[in-house]
Amino acid sequence: MSLAESIHSNPSPPAEAGAGNVLVVDDTPANLSVLFDLLDDAGFQVLVAQDGLSALQKVEYAPPDLILLDVMMPGIDGFETCRRLKANPETQDIPVLFITALSEAEYKVRGFELGAVDYITKPFQKEEVIARVKTHIKLSRLTQTLEDQVAHRTQALSQSLDDLHQMQVQLVQSEKMSSLGQLVAGVAHEINNPINFIHGNLSHVKNYVQDVLDFVELYQTHYSEPVADIQAAAEEIDLEFLQEDLAKIIDSMQLGTDRICQIVLSLRNFSRVDQSEFKPVDIHEGISSTLMILQHRLKASPEYPEIKVIKDYGELPLVECYPGPLNQVFMNILANAIDALDEWNTRRTPAEIKANPSQLTIRTSVLDNQWIQIAIADNGLGMPEAVRQQIFQPFFTTKPIGKGTGMGLSISHQIIVEKHGGKLECCSQSGQGTEFLIQIPLR
Repeated sequence: MSLAESIHSNPSPPAEAGAGNVLVVDDTPANLSVLFDLLDDAGFQVLVAQDGLSALQKVEYAPPDLILLDVMMPGIDGFETCRRLKANPETQDIPVLFITALSEAEYKVRGFELGAVDYITKPFQKEEVIARVKTHIKLSRLTQTLEDQVAHRTQALSQSLDDLHQMQVQLVQSEKMSSLGQLVAGVAHEINNPINFIHGNLSHVKNYVQDVLDFVELYQTHYSEPVADIQAAAEEIDLEFLQEDLAKIIDSMQLGTDRICQIVLSLRNFSRVDQSEFKPVDIHEGISSTLMILQHRLKASPEYPEIKVIKDYGELPLVECYPGPLNQVFMNILANAIDALDEWNTRRTPAEIKANPSQLTIRTSVLDNQWIQIAIADNGLGMPEAVRQQIFQPFFTTKPIGKGTGMGLSISHQIIVEKHGGKLECCSQSGQGTEFLIQIPLR
């Protein structure tokens, strides 16, 4: 049995981390023997090959840390073997040291052009061989370590940039909501003053009008036959209709101002100028304010049918929270639910809508005296599991371009989880609607 066959049939155990694996490729058995003994004594794990094809096979099976490659070999010479090694992404980073007795500069240049890192000339000098092998294995490992560090830091930098981008978007969104809250609060305040003046005086106007009508009725009772001019004026203004309709007009104005006052109050509650303050609040009040603002989307319209809101409220204590951001969460979830129901209704016939009307169900409860839970559910189309798993990811949206930013639920998750130490979960199945569960700890 030859030396190469003996080594192949009795492979050595894996090399220690500090030594390294070296593949020696040479068609001369005497050279293989010398290099094998030399490297083995130095603590390297040594594999041998007697031609280029065998070397390529061994490298594919067990990539070494370094290859000592003879230039002049039958069949595939060292240059072609090196070219194939460097053309393969799996082996291109293995350092190659050529073994040659050739001294011509052109051969060395060709080897370097093919990707070799060094030359070892025959006859071998023990110290030189060991020194060059150790140096290039060390350099290769350092290079790999640096590449790994660069890749790791590049990944970390990419993640940091993504996080920064998300933070910037969230800050912009928060600033927009804060500015919007201040604007809404200001508008509500400006509306509140004149509407309170009108609303407060309507009761007096109603009493005054009633007094006048009573007086007119009393006059008609005692003077049933007025003079011609009064009779003509009464017929011209349709006094009988005026007496009947004036009270109705006053009542409708009363209802209108009541409605405006409710909207103004809802706007003020929703915007919460004190949103940065952590304070006890009535959760139901925040939900009601949000529903009031969304009322125009809940009512029936030529485009969409009415969405019924079912309130199943439990007895809740005042909850310490940030009221402004929490109202923003209610707004995001409820608006998304309305969007989902509207989209579902576009796919249904009037008969199907009548048989299964659109509805939102809001339930509140206390869990284990430790959590407040708000459940917001719709009976819409639901969502596939693949979509459900991504809904809290920044910039993820199923809405058409221009209809959504993909940040509403992501910011809502941050508000509930990070800002309040709570939980926000979504339960949904295709064809069975969607339910969001908000849990806020009691303190």
